[in-house]
Amino acid sequence: KELKNEIDILRKIDHPNILKWFEFYSTKDEYAMILELCSGGELYKEIVQKGPFDEGYTSYVMYQIFSAINYCHKMNIIHRDLNPENILIVDKNDLKYPRIKICDFGTSKIFDKGLMQKKVVGSLYYIAPEVLKKKYNEKCDIWSCGVIMYILLSQRLPFNSDSEDEQELLNKILLGKFDLETSPFDKISKNAKDLI
Repeated sequence: KELKNEIDILRKIDHPNILKWFEFYSTKDEYAMILELCSGGELYKEIVQKGPFDEGYTSYVMYQIFSAINYCHKMNIIHRDLNPENILIVDKNDLKYPRIKICDFGTSKIFDKGLMQKKVVGSLYYIAPEVLKKKYNEKCDIWSCGVIMYILLSQRLPFNSDSEDEQELLNKILLGKFDLETSPFDKISKNAKDLI
């Protein structure tokens, strides 16, 4: 069902920062999707190996993510699972900044403006409080963008549980409190903090 949903959505969209879908076929034993090549791997791996990043790098990546998500929302599509594992690196420019593509539209949904969504979907660390409350719209993707930006700048999650207690993590997300004071945020501009 998720695969069919993803194919239906990828057929409808065309944006330079969204993974391109070329072909789909199935046999008795398997499904196959032919997608655009992104040889740089996941943004997640880049963050783990080379982060945290400066504001120039972060703004370059976030501009592409915002552009793609804005396009999706104009096409009445909510991604619902934005995270660095669902962002692929195509290549890098002369400054070593990555050109990215958003992928994994399996949990995405075509929505009707003004109609609230109720199904809890997404990766826990990136999920918006309104999704947990089962009353949300496309703006839940913007929350995930803020979490991704926070991670790019700090190489850490804004909401985390010391004891791996899921309920503690959910409570922190619902409260929406996160640290913008300790390093490296003491060196981050006011504008970047405001955007988060």
